[in-house]
Amino acid sequence: MPWCSLTSGERLWYEEAGGGDCLILLHGWSMSSDIWKFQLESLSRQFCVIAPDLRGHGRSDKCLSGYSFDAFAADVALLVEKSGARRVVLLGWSMGAEIALMASRLLGEQLRGLVLVSGTPCFSARDGFPYALPKVEADGMALKVRRNVARALEGFKSQMFAEGELETCAAADSIREMLAGLKCPDRDVALASLATLSDGDLRGMLHEVSVPALVVNGEMDRICLPEASAYLHANLCNSIHQQFLGCGHAPFLSRKDEFDTCIIDFCRRSLERC
Repeated sequence: MPWCSLTSGERLWYEEAGGGDCLILLHGWSMSSDIWKFQLESLSRQFCVIAPDLRGHGRSDKCLSGYSFDAFAADVALLVEKSGARRVVLLGWSMGAEIALMASRLLGEQLRGLVLVSGTPCFSARDGFPYALPKVEADGMALKVRRNVARALEGFKSQMFAEGELETCAAADSIREMLAGLKCPDRDVALASLATLSDGDLRGMLHEVSVPALVVNGEMDRICLPEASAYLHANLCNSIHQQFLGCGHAPFLSRKDEFDTCIIDFCRRSLERC
């Protein structure tokens, strides 16, 4: 079975498909690798695609060592090491984008490219960074999680798409079915991960990223604002920016074919560089 044993003894579940150079897909807050259901099929024709359930999420074990960005990133680095991959592109969505940024510090020459989808260096607005939701939004989400984690996540999922976005998508029923089937993390995991998100500020490390980066976002994202993606693009030294018009927080679902083509093109260029 696809398990990776962590140094602390807990296990990380991951999906793996395809062969060749490695593309690692990192999901967002309180989701799982199942969110990449449609990408696993298409992208694995080009690459070895690995999609882990982050610690405490999906089928992965809960971890006593916590849910900091450092802990998540160390898990990703260990997974890459155990995969034996020599050339890797990291793709992170939402919270996964911040984890990908943190993990980029740990991979050295193996890392050939970074894809940040619907990402932000700061989930909550603060001095010098107004391109995010006010912290009271994260506090309100935490209150909902304490009351009923499943109901809170249903509310979160309802914010992922722009008005009318799914109605124009041929795969809308399959997307809704997949989202409805996602396993909720335990309440303490959801709260600890949300606190990491709310408190995190990765602006100071953006100048360290030297590999090619692709910043992707939906024009109408209400969770990680489009201006945050523009900020990432402006502060990464070697990045390109792709914005999907009419899309919210998950363009890889509602615009799958366009998204996958964009990712394949970027990965090919990044993996072929010396």
